[in-house]
Amino acid sequence: MSVKVVLPNAFQKHTNNVREISSSAANLPELVTEMEGRFPALRQHLRGADGQIRRFINFYVNEEDIRFLGNENYSFKEGDEVLVIPSIAGGWC
Repeated sequence: MSVKVVLPNAFQKHTNNVREISSSAANLPELVTEMEGRFPALRQHLRGADGQIRRFINFYVNEEDIRFLGNENYSFKEGDEVLVIPSIAGGWC
């Protein structure tokens, strides 16, 4: 089984400009572990000091927020496309 993972521009400096990877991960925890294995510099951007996925990192499967699909319990399916999107905070000064 293979899923396509699209990484955001903000992460590309930590992935040697790789924008897209193929993964055989079965679920979100496996995917995050695989991404960290491929790109160790991403770990600090994906997980907090407690080892949990940072709350401002969003994952979408086929354009649907993974939180509404079961979050860490969602099982990827052949051909799924996973988008990794860090929330960007900001405002007017």
